[in-house]
Amino acid sequence: MTRKLFSTALTSALMALPALTLPALAQDAPDEADTNRFTAERVFDIEYATSPQISPDGSRIVYVRHAMDRVKDQDRGDLWIIDVKSGEQRPLVVGGASASSPVWSPDGTKLLYSTSKDGKPELRLLYIDSGDSFSLAQLEQGASGATWSPNGQLIAFSMFVPDEKPSFATPIAQPEGAEWNEPVKVFDDLTFRFDGAGYLEDGYSQIFTLSADGGSPRQITEADGGLSGPVWLDNDTLLAAGNLDEGRDLQPVESDIYAIELSDKSVRALTDRDGPDYAPVISPDGKTIAFRGFDNHIKAYEQDNLYLMNADGSNVRELAADFDRSFGPTVWGPNGRSLYSLIENAGNLDIFEIEMDGDTSVAVSGLGGTSIGRPYGSADFSVSTTSRPVFAYTAGSPDMPSEVAVAGRNVTDRTLTALNADVIPYLDMARIEEFKVSSSHDGREIEAWVALPPDFEANGTFPMILEIHGGPFSMYGPFFASEIQRYAAEGYVTVWSNPRGSTSYGEEFAQLIDKKYPGNDYDDLMSVVDEMVARNYVDPERLFVTGGSGGGILTAWTVTKTDRFVAAASIKPVINWMTMGLASDIGVFVNKHWIGANPWEEPEKFLALSPINYVGNVTTPTMMMVGEQDFRTPAWEAEQFYSGLKQNGVDTVLVRVPGSPHYIASRPSRLIAKTDNIMGWFAKYDPAKQDEENED
Repeated sequence: MTRKLFSTALTSALMALPALTLPALAQDAPDEADTNRFTAERVFDIEYATSPQISPDGSRIVYVRHAMDRVKDQDRGDLWIIDVKSGEQRPLVVGGASASSPVWSPDGTKLLYSTSKDGKPELRLLYIDSGDSFSLAQLEQGASGATWSPNGQLIAFSMFVPDEKPSFATPIAQPEGAEWNEPVKVFDDLTFRFDGAGYLEDGYSQIFTLSADGGSPRQITEADGGLSGPVWLDNDTLLAAGNLDEGRDLQPVESDIYAIELSDKSVRALTDRDGPDYAPVISPDGKTIAFRGFDNHIKAYEQDNLYLMNADGSNVRELAADFDRSFGPTVWGPNGRSLYSLIENAGNLDIFEIEMDGDTSVAVSGLGGTSIGRPYGSADFSVSTTSRPVFAYTAGSPDMPSEVAVAGRNVTDRTLTALNADVIPYLDMARIEEFKVSSSHDGREIEAWVALPPDFEANGTFPMILEIHGGPFSMYGPFFASEIQRYAAEGYVTVWSNPRGSTSYGEEFAQLIDKKYPGNDYDDLMSVVDEMVARNYVDPERLFVTGGSGGGILTAWTVTKTDRFVAAASIKPVINWMTMGLASDIGVFVNKHWIGANPWEEPEKFLALSPINYVGNVTTPTMMMVGEQDFRTPAWEAEQFYSGLKQNGVDTVLVRVPGSPHYIASRPSRLIAKTDNIMGWFAKYDPAKQDEENED
């Protein structure tokens, strides 16, 4: 899966980030007439919904209502409940620690959710009728995937269990009051750090159960390799997924589904193939397991297919084999005769119904809105157990973050919340247009969107930002995005697209960049820019380019191939596939699936696709930005390009985001710092702004 020191007045939160401040690049303060625009401070006003969980009888929805805490600089969540018939909503769990992951009990009388107390993770149970709640367990580690047994008596979840640390020496005793160095840290796992988690403890995720009346969790598995994602096959048997093979360190995509008996804690594999099998869901009669996965062809990307098997693991068969989309989160329909799956579909998010004969059709459309920073496709949904299913889902739109919506045969399809009605309708927001172009490389259709500033006219005078998505196997769409709105509010025509390699257009389109990324996706992007110029939407002398992660590498790649952009900002990029393959938290996957080689054996394959190999071509002033705790595309990736540009005399600047992992927008002030630093850099090289300064 970002802004503000160069533009308008700084908020107090940003003042805490002196390492990002570049005063010489600051833009002028806005006129009073601009106060109705989406200013940086408005990022803290945004609210959005996630995890809408509909009650079994379809009458109520509990969801997580997110808001930005200005003081703690956090995206925090409270639980709210909605009456589906009347639309009335009220707070359920608010005011304390952030709450998440609500799960209804099978009878719909209780709610399980996750929170924290005194800094430690906690599972709590809430009685819907009274609103009373109590702690089921306060845990040393966070519980994941908590789920009720069919009879409502037990709760299963996965939790990390530390293991013995490797050691080769016993530290000697310190004198009382001594201030010695911390003990050495020894690692012997191939993956010894991970983005967002830092340096890893030894140990694995294991499966636990807990009485719904509270008490001590019971550890069910001691699997070497770990298991997670528990679901109940019946009241006595759990299913979970993981890779227990001894060679798992070199098998980055492998996993199998296992059956776990509570009576004797035995673990039995239900699947066994070269490729991942995961996310099992049980049919209402308990006889059939649906799951996702694919045969591993060692590609950089393969679509998730949908499979069925009997409860004992026999009779595995693929369902809807001709459906050329990747299956997302999937649930059974209440009658057991169909499944519902969240599908990325040509830049949109839809819930598809999949019949047992393989027929597919759209059941609900218009999902999205849970990615607040950039316009990625992201959504949640749930389905009631009533004979006529009712869907609760997050609805997405270009001008609003996610809201809770409902659809079904016995309800009125509608949006139930208006979380930003007090803010966004009173602002001059960007207008979003969709368009399509033919790629200059091979004529393939490329879908794109453009955000037009409030005062836009197609007169060829506006500056343009090309914003490139990461992944690279992901998709943008017509969804609200704070970063896009910020750019437009400052007068930039902002364009984003789904070049080859993007998901939602079929497996063949995504695999066009297999073992050759970056490559002709560059041509797709330039065709999008050409269209903006041809429409007279933008000034061809005021073009800028930026992107994060996969968009960061494509930004760096772009400035090695063209000088048409006045300035660039490459955010958390891959710059050298050799160092990425050896020192990233996904290095094994990079070597095996993206490049298809080891860097010490075929270095030329890595260098041919690495922007650092062509840094001598760059003349475009280029900002490099990265989180100081980013272990996905670590800081030394950006630093290599920065150093190369410096040594070649190209204008550049290195922006390090203190404390940030790969997801820079995980805190509101970081999102602001990211986009406003980018715009400040662009303003420094914008010829129109330079002309204004010369006139002054």
